[in-house]
Amino acid sequence: MLANFPLFLISFAIYNMIVFLTPGVVWSDVLLNVPMQSGAVWAITLGDALIALSLIFLFVEVLKATRTTNHSVFDHLLSTIVFIAALVEFLLVPQAATSVFAILLLIALIDVLGGWSVSFRAARRDLTVEAMPDAMP
Repeated sequence: MLANFPLFLISFAIYNMIVFLTPGVVWSDVLLNVPMQSGAVWAITLGDALIALSLIFLFVEVLKATRTTNHSVFDHLLSTIVFIAALVEFLLVPQAATSVFAILLLIALIDVLGGWSVSFRAARRDLTVEAMPDAMP
């Protein structure tokens, strides 16, 4: 059952927990400074970290989409529901009107479209058509 869990629900839950439980936090706040060999400092923001985590989730979801089990359609349906709920939140909740949320929404859309298209492609490949009988002379 956990294999069917839509991982993007975690990304949106983290976003909502940060936005609603700590209202003073800004997505451009620096989370970590990484000194580079060139002497520059790479500043990783809170929004960057959440987007990176979501991209990791996207990779796992793409791997899950390649399975051809009976539960894969249910998995894609759950991912579609998460995307629709996030889209509604983006359109109706003022705290979700940020570029970080929009990028999360785009990643979720890619997950949904990629998952359904991989499933359709795999189903088409698995479809076998019986040979047509020769025409009668």
